[in-house]
Amino acid sequence: MPVYKAPVDDTLFLLKDVFNIERYNNLPGFSDATPDVIEAVLGEGAKLCEEVLQPINYSGDQEGCTRHADGRVTTPKGFKAAYEAYAGGGWIGLAMDPEYGGQGLPYTLGAVMNEYASAANMAFAMYPGLTMGAIAALYVHGSDEIKRTYLPKMIDGTWSGTMNLTEPHCGTDLGLLKTKAVPNGDGSYAITGTKIFISAGEQDITENIIHLVLARIEGAPAGVKGISLFVVPRNKLGEDGSVGANNGVSCGSIEPKMGLHGNATCGMTYDGAQGWLVGE
Repeated sequence: MPVYKAPVDDTLFLLKDVFNIERYNNLPGFSDATPDVIEAVLGEGAKLCEEVLQPINYSGDQEGCTRHADGRVTTPKGFKAAYEAYAGGGWIGLAMDPEYGGQGLPYTLGAVMNEYASAANMAFAMYPGLTMGAIAALYVHGSDEIKRTYLPKMIDGTWSGTMNLTEPHCGTDLGLLKTKAVPNGDGSYAITGTKIFISAGEQDITENIIHLVLARIEGAPAGVKGISLFVVPRNKLGEDGSVGANNGVSCGSIEPKMGLHGNATCGMTYDGAQGWLVGE
């Protein structure tokens, strides 16, 4: 039976003896990363990866994700509970800004935990991993309103995130993308188009999925200079932040990726979905 043992001792040796992490305690977050805190974080992270994530790696790949006729996707047995344990332990927000619910520790520790999780169960790790990537993009480029609306619930794991770039006709040549964004007149845009190879694009482990979508605003120039980024929630949000009806976002298919059947690699369709511009 496959096993996974996180290299905690090797990691501690690198952090303490090779990189001398304590010398950076004048930087934000590093002063809180005392030796005992580092050992506790790595020890608990290793335990989660060894005892919760690794045991569902093979079974998750054998079972795979299932797309239903209505576009819903269910993840393999154990993935939802594992995600709840991962999010509940604060691992998504380990290195995130405390203003939005993160723990504010150095990303150095976040990178270590991401490595442990990916080694134990890559298919699972992509769910929080994509969320962390979306959080980072919104944190750097999003407006204050966007940050207040999305970051707290993404950081605590209530909502997840993705990135939607590739389209069926253009592969990695994003300058050819056809997904369009039409102004709604209220500051939002109607997003219409198809994206492919969207990791964690649809699943049953979070109550909402916050998609980051590349699209071209009507009248924008051709090529990459005309591309804009939009935040598009799968489900609409009420004034109080409650999750409502579907936002014109659906999963049309699941791509079978070798060794990653536990992660839903989706073909996504946006049919006038309401989205908001991120950055310029």
